[in-house]
Amino acid sequence: MSGHNKWSTIKQKKGKNDAARAKVFTKIGRELIVAIREGGSADPSVNSKLKDCIAKAKANNVPNDNIERIIKKAASGGDSANYEAVTYEGYGPNGVAVIVEALTDNRNRTAGEVRHYFDKFGGNMGTQGCVSFMFTKKGVLVIEREDLDKDEDTVMSDALEYGASDFEADEDVFTIYTEPEDFSAVRDDLEKAGYTFVSAELEMVPSTYTKIDDEDAKTKMQKMLDMFEDNDDIQNVWHNWEMED
Repeated sequence: MSGHNKWSTIKQKKGKNDAARAKVFTKIGRELIVAIREGGSADPSVNSKLKDCIAKAKANNVPNDNIERIIKKAASGGDSANYEAVTYEGYGPNGVAVIVEALTDNRNRTAGEVRHYFDKFGGNMGTQGCVSFMFTKKGVLVIEREDLDKDEDTVMSDALEYGASDFEADEDVFTIYTEPEDFSAVRDDLEKAGYTFVSAELEMVPSTYTKIDDEDAKTKMQKMLDMFEDNDDIQNVWHNWEMED
């Protein structure tokens, strides 16, 4: 997303109630468990995926105690659920492209729920690859301008010096993009330079955007996104809706 749209989404998420934030903690906890299993270690210094998940958890204000507890439980085999990564693609109202990433212990249940959400709000689930060609995986780091004691030129210069591939600025935030393989190193170097992030993760960034002018279609699109977000199995939803502030 552009920085403007990205910031709108972050503000929206920040404004969620405690129950919604608890769901975010649960989802990130699931990502931590999978990262430990796939990386074969509960040590972030040797497991880069786990290190990235911890950074994402901190950007989402997950308490350190929660992170440590989940890591200990996963490392000791205390969580027996066998999560599988599954990606679904489809279209929302007005042909908005949507990618849904899930971690599920029941593929059939999750597929049925995702299809239902698409159908219920005027979209339709498509086949693998039907919209993913419109997106590129990138590292995305968002820094809030407020209270930052560095100007735009300094932030851009630092970002590019540390290996960022692109930089955007708007009135609220700076958005730094990296190649996926450079994400961890760029984030670490910027953190060492004193930067903090309101969002820091690998994202599917759209190459083009789709506007929705019809108010009813806008409402349906937002409700569909809310339903996806409310589902514990669904980790991320990427789309190319040109959202308004």
